[in-house]
Amino acid sequence: MQLIWLRSDLRIDDNTALAAACQRGPTMALWIASPGQWLAHDDAPCKVDFWLRNLRLLRQSLEALNIPLLVRQVSTWADTPRCVLEVCRQHGIEAVHWNDEYGINEAQRDEATRESLQRAGVEATGHLDQLLFQPGTVLTRSGQYFQVFSQFKRVCLEHLHRALPPLAPTVQRQEALGIRSDAIPEHIEGFESPTQTLRDCWPAGEKEARQRLQRFIDEIVEDYAQLRDLPAKAGTSQLSPYLAAGVISPRQCLHAVLASNRGEFDSGSAGAQTWVNELLWREFYKHTLVGYPRVSRHRAFRLHTEGLAWRDAPADLQAWKEGRTGFPIVDAAMRQLLDTGWMHNRLRMIVAMFLSKNLLIDWRHGERHFMRHLIDGDLAANNGGWQWSASTGTDAVPYFRIFNPVTQSQRFDPNGAFIRRWLPELQARDDKSIHYPVISADLFGTNLYANPIVDLESSRQRALEAFKSLSSWQDQGHKP
Repeated sequence: MQLIWLRSDLRIDDNTALAAACQRGPTMALWIASPGQWLAHDDAPCKVDFWLRNLRLLRQSLEALNIPLLVRQVSTWADTPRCVLEVCRQHGIEAVHWNDEYGINEAQRDEATRESLQRAGVEATGHLDQLLFQPGTVLTRSGQYFQVFSQFKRVCLEHLHRALPPLAPTVQRQEALGIRSDAIPEHIEGFESPTQTLRDCWPAGEKEARQRLQRFIDEIVEDYAQLRDLPAKAGTSQLSPYLAAGVISPRQCLHAVLASNRGEFDSGSAGAQTWVNELLWREFYKHTLVGYPRVSRHRAFRLHTEGLAWRDAPADLQAWKEGRTGFPIVDAAMRQLLDTGWMHNRLRMIVAMFLSKNLLIDWRHGERHFMRHLIDGDLAANNGGWQWSASTGTDAVPYFRIFNPVTQSQRFDPNGAFIRRWLPELQARDDKSIHYPVISADLFGTNLYANPIVDLESSRQRALEAFKSLSSWQDQGHKP
């Protein structure tokens, strides 16, 4: 008997570990809830709910293949090896298959489980599934993990030109095992259920993910290079929650976009090329997680930046979290996050740079807030994006490049459509003043919109001086 241990791979199609297990013989599936670990990792309640909703549909798909799904719960991953071994002993499992995950805690969990199983005489096999390339196979000439995306991308494209990563074989229906699937929990204690409005933004299931992919390829990808920076437009795939939960695979995405572009990576549709670029950014950050494990520990990639004199400003941080900074594009973005569990990528950069540069607040506060609310929360991508914006990470934006939220708003939301959607108090503003409204008061003398909590020019200078002081301090031979 084979066992597929499901984690962030909640699908039937193109599931490497599931296909490998089923090719070996009769197969069962296992999913383990670990709420204590999720809380420690700041996983968002809406993300946990998304897992459960996808699991309910996956359970049906597995049952149609006569693959029973078992559900277990432990507090933290320290208890996972024991849990998996108990299932193996109970059902006479000969081999356990899983798709590899990345991060220090994930690697330690999997290695401990592997050792426990092998001591008991149970085979344990991890499979490449979340990524296009095995970490450690895309390296510099000196054998190091890349620190610059453009160089990483060049090597990836060389590999892809030689051969595309193949899709996993289709899973066939097996003989019934006479084992009942377990019920999927309605909710997990410690994680509040999200609003129905949020759930409606993100329907569960492989069918939904495939339809979104096809719709993106058919209707959007041609103009993606231009549309992807406009938050008021439906110009992105909005597949990130499905990729994060493994409801669709990066291989499926890559094959689909190349099929639409006659198999070309670096010619043809500019939109298709740009989206391949985004898939490789996702790849880059996961490879970084493996090659430079300190980023899993909330450490800055560029360690000298840990000497930055970040401000302790809880009131400013709270205003940023709640969308009360007085800068409409920032506040609209933060309210979108709270309401939908998602934020447009251009806006993620704007609000991250505003927090880490204009407010000079440690990027880790923003990283944690995002993880606690994002339905597509992913350690590698979230950490990579935050460190890029804060100029502390791999291939990070130079510290002196600081987005001005007003000019960003004027450029990417010129008519204020996105702002008006999320800030109804600014509905009546004209297209010019909406980006930085003059403060007005209602009949009772209260402000209709928040006062700006910071002056953009002086805060920009403050950030530049902080980074310059850090560079000077480092030049004198100091270490953080």
